[in-house]
Amino acid sequence: MKKVEDQILIIFGASGDLTKRKLIPALFELYKQNLLPKKFAVLGASRSTLSDDEFRSRADEFIPNDEKREEFKKLLFYQAVQNNEADDFIPLKERLDEISGSLEIEQNYVFYLSTPPSLYPVIPKMLCQNGLSKSENNFRRLIVEKPFGTDLKSAKTLNKQLLNYFEEEQIYRIDHYLGKETVQNMLVTRFSNGIFEPLWNRRYIERVEITSAESLGVEGRGGYYESSGALRDMLQNHLLQVAGFVAMEPPVVVEADAIRNETLKVFQSLRPIKENEVSRYVIRGQYTASTIGGKKVAGYREETGVDKLSRTETFVALKFFIDNWRWAGVPFYIRTGKKLPTRVTEIVIHFRKVPHHLFGNATSDSNNQLIIRIQPDEGILLKFGMKTPGAGFKVQTVNMDFHYSDLADKKVPAAYERLLLDCMQGDATLYSRGDAVEAAWEFVQPIINAWETNPEIPIYGYPAGSWGPEESANLIVNGDWRYPCKNLHNDGLYCEL
Repeated sequence: MKKVEDQILIIFGASGDLTKRKLIPALFELYKQNLLPKKFAVLGASRSTLSDDEFRSRADEFIPNDEKREEFKKLLFYQAVQNNEADDFIPLKERLDEISGSLEIEQNYVFYLSTPPSLYPVIPKMLCQNGLSKSENNFRRLIVEKPFGTDLKSAKTLNKQLLNYFEEEQIYRIDHYLGKETVQNMLVTRFSNGIFEPLWNRRYIERVEITSAESLGVEGRGGYYESSGALRDMLQNHLLQVAGFVAMEPPVVVEADAIRNETLKVFQSLRPIKENEVSRYVIRGQYTASTIGGKKVAGYREETGVDKLSRTETFVALKFFIDNWRWAGVPFYIRTGKKLPTRVTEIVIHFRKVPHHLFGNATSDSNNQLIIRIQPDEGILLKFGMKTPGAGFKVQTVNMDFHYSDLADKKVPAAYERLLLDCMQGDATLYSRGDAVEAAWEFVQPIINAWETNPEIPIYGYPAGSWGPEESANLIVNGDWRYPCKNLHNDGLYCEL
């Protein structure tokens, strides 16, 4: 564990939903575990006019009632800030000087943009004009929430704007999926086990499958989702980053630049999908009205804020290839969607079948699978064949699994806990780098272009509560999508949804 230097965390958008639901609770958990710096403060900043006491009082709504709550709240401060011109940030700078002086905290600052994306280029500019973006003796860091652009052009523009005011090594583009313990464990599973890494290539792996399913719909966020859709909301950032971890080469050392260099190489090796090929490799869908558990469920076009003729996808399935030595010819599949049967995110490694089948029953011919469960019931499951007791050689598939819940003495940190602490320590390993963000957008852009310019590309309806459009099954030539259940334990014996 690196020593965490004394610092102040400034959260822009402090009265917003993300601050309430994720950031302050994560900081409180770090405080309870004594992981925060010895001298530390949080300065909330937004347009609302609040006193420190009012901001602390509001924190009661989203901090658990714990014996350390009142103690922690003393670290919270608030400053109203308008974002119209540079002079609006003078009171913020003065407040930082005051807090730093009164609490004897070094002027190390982490600025967190928990704001609408339209302010991503604005606030850094204001910080720079007030001398807050750089310091000779202290560090200054900037955390930027997704979405990082809405297409390749806007992502490049945003990168260029940010680099006018902050250096690349100061910018932390947050992707909360990479903060999940099970995603990080992918590196350990691969690179610390001699039984996996020698098999992690085209000779032994038939295909790789990544599923991220949500049972919820847009839940009142129809207006936002109309401008996003599943491709931008989940696949371009979270799931391509996960694929990068699955497919990357071993880094020379476990350090930020070494790891991020390898994931960038994966994105640069993605075989481009041409606009006229989109229908062959990408299936999009939109959930329709259905009945789930005896209750009628509205379709996407019936949700508040959604166009009655909307063609925004709530489901996307993608087949792609990585053209490099390790993965040549191995198909990768990603699917993600809303209003699916359950909430689950997992990676499935389908190993090739044995070259010669000694045992006759169909089960013996099934592929071995390694399932890495990201959420829920986090863990790892290996499926392989065993002889059924009795005469003859009847083979059945059995499970060998590990669950994080078995580590009763260890707490699995929430994603934002890990990511906030990493930034405080100056560790950018789990944050996206600008060139990788652009490379991911470059891969996705032809899909966006085809959908926008070719009305003949269908958007398939699927009943809410199903596994998406039936047409998505056609992407996999030899086999089917795995049917993931909420439970990883006893997989195949029963299915919890």
